[in-house]
Amino acid sequence: MARNETKHMESVVALSEELNFTLAAQKLHVSQPVVSRNLADVEARLGGRLFDRDRKNVRLNKAGRAYVDRARIALLYGERAFQAAKAAMQDADTIVHVGKSPYVDPFFSSTLVSVQRFQFPRIRIELSSQYSFDLAHEVLAGELDLAIANDPPESPLLTTVKIAEAPFYIAMSEEDDLARQPSVTLDDLADRCWITFERRLHPMLYDNVLAVSEAKGVAALRLQHVTGPEEAFPSVAEGGCIAFVVKAGALRIARDGVTVRPLVESSLSLKTYLVSRSDNDSKTVSALVRSFIRRLESTQTYRQNAADTSA
Repeated sequence: MARNETKHMESVVALSEELNFTLAAQKLHVSQPVVSRNLADVEARLGGRLFDRDRKNVRLNKAGRAYVDRARIALLYGERAFQAAKAAMQDADTIVHVGKSPYVDPFFSSTLVSVQRFQFPRIRIELSSQYSFDLAHEVLAGELDLAIANDPPESPLLTTVKIAEAPFYIAMSEEDDLARQPSVTLDDLADRCWITFERRLHPMLYDNVLAVSEAKGVAALRLQHVTGPEEAFPSVAEGGCIAFVVKAGALRIARDGVTVRPLVESSLSLKTYLVSRSDNDSKTVSALVRSFIRRLESTQTYRQNAADTSA
């Protein structure tokens, strides 16, 4: 990538973030005319404008959004390429950026780290946590090499591999009549106070829960929202409400008078995927993923054999 082209992209991206030529210039530590000139060069090559602007306002238009989305990725990959070459010169570790959803079973991230530690000692995993919708965007933007996410949004630019599927769990007071059952159904939850995660945390899952409930003619007496299972604990412990949680949340909330039961509903489950960019051609990431999948398959086979033996 030519240095001038990089500077052009940096100017356009900075302007899209600040929507002000002076602030964009300050962000890049250049003069305002430099930002204006770089933008003019790009627009001249394209034969059209990336921003709608007048004396008071600067607004990114449709063409500008398309350019900025790809420019961010190009700049990020350029920086990653520089870092990779520098690390190779210094015989340093290869860094793989991995994101995970807080709803993901901790077993998956610990297994990935175990695979890296014993089979790829020259790889260093940088692990971060974010909600699945945001993880998908960070993978698309090149900020993450991999993500372990629940039901990520579909995109032709993403490669997804399903690695697990598990039921939702219902948290309830140990004194609740439902606690006498080994599992519960949606019908059991009719006309109860429901506590569930906020829609913004996972729109697809949230909408699916409500859509399946409506299709079955099951409605909540009232609906409350939380950002984490711990927030639901007081209302559940008092017996006033039940809460929809996943396995990771069930492990945190099942204590001091609160118990959980699996929700038996074929239309409602939590699917976990390994997510990467479709054009990610890193041999290091590919090798790590293959070993991770093999470890999961062998573990699942062992668990199934153990279950069959005990039965």
